[in-house]
This record gives sequence, structure tokens and C-alpha cells, in this order.
Amino acid sequence: MSRTKVGVISLGCSKNLVDTEVMLGHLDRAGCEFVQDAAEADVLIVNTCGFIDAAREESIQTILDAARLKTTGRLKRLVVAGCMVQRYRDELTRELEGDVDAFVGLDELDAIVEATQAARPVPVAARSDLPILGQPARQPPQAAGRLSRYLYDATTPRKLATPPWTAFVKIAEGCDHTCAFCAIPSFRGAFRSRPTDDVVAEAEALARRGVKEINLIAQDSSHFGRDRGDAAGLAGLLKRLDGVTDLRWLRVHYLYPNTVTDRLIETMARCARVVKYVDMPLQHADPGMLKRMRRGGSSESHLELLGRFRAAMPDAAMRSTFIVGFPGETEREFETLLTFVREARFDHLGVFTYSHEDGTSATAVADDVPEELKTERRERLMTVQQGIAFEKNRTRLGTIVEVLVEGAHPETEHLLVGRASTQAPDVDGQVLLNDGHADPGTFARVLLTETAGYDLVGGILGAA
Repeated sequence: MSRTKVGVISLGCSKNLVDTEVMLGHLDRAGCEFVQDAAEADVLIVNTCGFIDAAREESIQTILDAARLKTTGRLKRLVVAGCMVQRYRDELTRELEGDVDAFVGLDELDAIVEATQAARPVPVAARSDLPILGQPARQPPQAAGRLSRYLYDATTPRKLATPPWTAFVKIAEGCDHTCAFCAIPSFRGAFRSRPTDDVVAEAEALARRGVKEINLIAQDSSHFGRDRGDAAGLAGLLKRLDGVTDLRWLRVHYLYPNTVTDRLIETMARCARVVKYVDMPLQHADPGMLKRMRRGGSSESHLELLGRFRAAMPDAAMRSTFIVGFPGETEREFETLLTFVREARFDHLGVFTYSHEDGTSATAVADDVPEELKTERRERLMTVQQGIAFEKNRTRLGTIVEVLVEGAHPETEHLLVGRASTQAPDVDGQVLLNDGHADPGTFARVLLTETAGYDLVGGILGAA
């Protein structure tokens, strides 16, 4: 008897990807066969993102496109999982009846096997409202407001969807902050961190499987342990993980400025396996804007905090994200942000345009910055950042860096690609390797010789 062929489409952030990997782990344990091509799947799972409008529209479009495979391919069952199910289950069930066979929320990841195998045939007639590619999907429904309480642990089955040498480890779920623009606490729930021993056990197990790079993720990683009364917090966790000798790189994502301590900064600087990389979403720099965002802080406090990191780790790469076009943002407030970015000199930067989110306090005021102006401000900020990033890349020429080689360039067999420790997977630039050879998943010493936009170019000198 042939095994069920399962395809998975994972949308959204790295935290969502870990949820996908947990579902894959349960399915793998049940003996399912996985396929890369959705058209070859008997069962297709779409793990949705419900964070912002664009992500929800992408999720809806993906679901509807997948449903068409019931008439054009071999698909027998479509399962929708993740954030959108957690937020909008009732509305999705009503709107997608006949398209979707099962819904799996954030607290039901261990029920994925049952969801894929339940024998409830759902006939799918030709749908006049199924969009063709390139046309907009139906608008996403309104929020349902269910709070997640789930938190996976080291014993949870998990099948990595990343290359075998790198992995994301979720150290906490949910969030206790009340940022005016963010709906995550309204469906991911309150902040809850895993026990330190449990995270270490997972890291050790991943290292035994050949993982060399672990990226720690949470909505607010620097808050780790505080909800459990763990005084050592993230600093204590990093010290423990630094002792996992088979690991090479540890990277921390999503520090929150108000929960960063001197102890954490010092620990990040001292731990040999913790790469010198600071990822701290600041969202804005004008004090009035930050107050309306329910964030707090200012250009001065941000610069002071960045200075503390740089004093401890002079060569650290700095990454942040910002929102432009938040309600009421004036030209003066935006200019404050521009000036701050010029002074802060980030290595990597992401900029998002604001949109109202159900379940957030910002919806109580008018979304009064025109979309054209939001886009213009984003482009102006990214132009400033581009100049800084390109200049920083030029200063690295002639230096030798350690690079994690990741394989052939997707567009040409004549180049290998890899990442320096200052480049996180999926979000930052890469190092293009135009001379020498190294196997994927190994570390190489690379002489940097050229720049290519946000990327660097170099030749392999030997193993690192």
C-alpha cells in the first residue's frame, strides 16, 4: 500500500517555520511521504501567516490556488493551519467550506496527522470565485480573538525544513508588550518561555544531527525566562548553549530594547559561539511617535543602547526594522527617523509601511497617512540605508572572514554562495564565492575582494 504523499507550503516568519517543522515531525513519525511539488501531493498543508494585510492576502490566495489542485491535480485533501486559523477560524470555516477539509490552529499542531487522514470526502465543484493567478484574492475575514497557549519542547517531533546545517529554535511564544500596531499578542497569547534545560536539550539534539548554526527566535528574546522567575534569563541560556561544543554559531533574533541588560550585552560579547550580531527591531526614533506606538524611547536612548553593544562588540553587525506611515506621522517625525538611521549606521535594515490591524489599539485613530506617502517614505529611508550598507561593505574588502558555505548559486553553477556570521539566513545579504571549493555545510576562510550590492564577493582560501 502506497504511503500518503504530503506537500507543505509554509508562509510567514521563521517562528511560523518552526510550527511547520513540528507538523512535519508528526507526519514523518506517522510514515507520510513528502513531496516538493504541490501538484504531486495527495494532501496539501498550507501554514498561513496572519500578521498583516499583505500576508493574509497571500495566505488566502495560496489556499484558493491550492484548492484548484483538487480538480486539476491529484489532490484529495487540503488542510489549512497556523496564525490565520487561530485568528479567524469561524470566518475561514464559513468562507472556505468546500475548499478546505480541515483547519489546524496553533494549539493543535499535534493533531495534524488526524487532519490529513480523516476520511471526510469534500467534493469540489468548479468555483466561479476562485481567482486566476495574478488576480487579487478575496479579502481576509475579521479577527476571532482566540489566544494560543501551546509551547513545543525538546521531545516534540520535528523535521527540519532548513538545510541540515542550520536551524531555528523557538525559545518562547507569545508576547506581553502592548505595541499599538501589533496584533500578535491577540492570537499568539501571553509571553511564555521554555525552561533553559529544555532549550539546551533541543540544541544538543540538533547538534548531534549535524546542525552547526542555531538561530534563537522569540517575539521578545531578551525577555526570556522572566515569566518563569529565571533571574539568569537569556544571558544564562546563552552561557549554557555556548557549552554545546558541536555548534559553531549561535545567533539571537528580536531583542527588545526595553528588556536588554548590561549582563546580556556582556554575555553576548564573551560567548565564543554567539556571533556578533545584534537584531533589535526599534520601529521608530521620534519620541512622540514611539509614545503613540506604545514603545517608548527616543533617538538618544536608541543610540545610547547601540553604543553599549558596540563598546562590548566593536565588530558586531547591527540589524533593525522600522515602520513608516504610522497614524499621525508628520514630516518632522519622519525626518527624525531619517537622521537617526544616518547616525546609527545599521548593517541591515527592514522598513515596513503601516496598515491597520484588527485587535490593536492603533485602529482607534484614523489611518491618515496616504499610501503614496508611506511608500515614498519607505523608499527614502531605504535609499539612505542602501548608501550606508554599500559603504560598510566596501570597508570589508581585503579582510578574511569565516563563511558558512551553502552550495551552488541558484542562477549559475560557476558561483558558490555562503554567509558570514554577520549575515542571518533569509533576511540579509550573502557572500558570493567565485574562487575555490568547499562542501555545503562547511566553514571556509574567505578573502573578500568585491561588492555586489548588498552582497560581498570573495575567494576561498581554505577550511576555517
